[in-house]
Amino acid sequence: MIFLIILAVLTGTTAAVLNHPSFGRAPRGERLERIGRSPNYRDGKFHNIHPTPITTAEKGGLSGIWHFLFGKRRDLKPENDLPTVKTDLHGLDRNEETVVWFGHSSYFIQSGGKRFLVDPVLTNRPPMSLMFRPFKGTDVYTPDNIPDVDFLIVTHEHWDHLDYNTVKRLKNRVGKVVCPLGVGEHFEYWGFPPERIAEMDWYDTLYADDRLAIHCLPARHYSNRILKRDRTLWASFMIDGPQRIYLSGDGGYDTHFAEIGEKFPGIDLAVMENGQYDRDWRYIHLMPDELVRAIDDLKPRTVLTVHNSKYALCKHPWHEPLDNIRKASAGRPYRLLTPRIGEKTSLRDTVATSGKWW
Repeated sequence: MIFLIILAVLTGTTAAVLNHPSFGRAPRGERLERIGRSPNYRDGKFHNIHPTPITTAEKGGLSGIWHFLFGKRRDLKPENDLPTVKTDLHGLDRNEETVVWFGHSSYFIQSGGKRFLVDPVLTNRPPMSLMFRPFKGTDVYTPDNIPDVDFLIVTHEHWDHLDYNTVKRLKNRVGKVVCPLGVGEHFEYWGFPPERIAEMDWYDTLYADDRLAIHCLPARHYSNRILKRDRTLWASFMIDGPQRIYLSGDGGYDTHFAEIGEKFPGIDLAVMENGQYDRDWRYIHLMPDELVRAIDDLKPRTVLTVHNSKYALCKHPWHEPLDNIRKASAGRPYRLLTPRIGEKTSLRDTVATSGKWW
């Protein structure tokens, strides 16, 4: 009887958690029909350009999970609060060309008189908080600090890029959501009007006006917000306006970087994934040497690296991604930006670089 009671409680708790709206909703109806017509979708799921195993770990099953969770790690998190800056985003002149990084993969861009918010994770509430804990001092920005934005760009549905509590609070301050195929189902489920959702396949283009286009481009990654994988697409994006800005999203190295560099010459800023890497995940996240190779393929004038300094999702020291890219960028033709969280960086300034703060 005790066993049955415990089983019933666990079953009920699991069902309640999985039914939480933050898990979103699987694509259906016309959206699912459109997904079925995508050249990147077959056999019931999306595919990368080349075969992409999620992991190459020799240890599998419970042994692999145990090793990842409880294996020895050094400097996984900073001991003290990280230094941050609290920029008044509401007070920014819209004509100011700038980027402000919020830690991990969340950042704010102003360019061409437009405001862009990318992959915002600005709350620390369940179920997100059950999976990730921000480093001390890094959770200085909340949805209330974000002004009205023209475009909310989401690269894929993973929890560290798409936070239910953040986007719900921003719903009335977003002009249009830009996301890969299938991800729009979550936003519609969460109350966003369908006409304010631009859902894109690789190589689709959204024309905002005669001066600005947003291109959806390939990435090498995967998706799963709950149990089933790859029902929604993942992507990188190019903001093509007065400034040509590339957003890598998450993903491993592949031929798409060279293709994008050739198709879009003269990239002003490349925002690149740098962190949460592991040899076991080398096909779905950029390893340090591959990050430099990808930058060489893209040939940007300026590089900002993200996906670090807020959460420990992998086993490397928290500061290692910044150390690696700073060392690898010495003497290279691009300007490297490694700003503090919240520090305003001009996109018009092609000379100034960031000091070492970590």
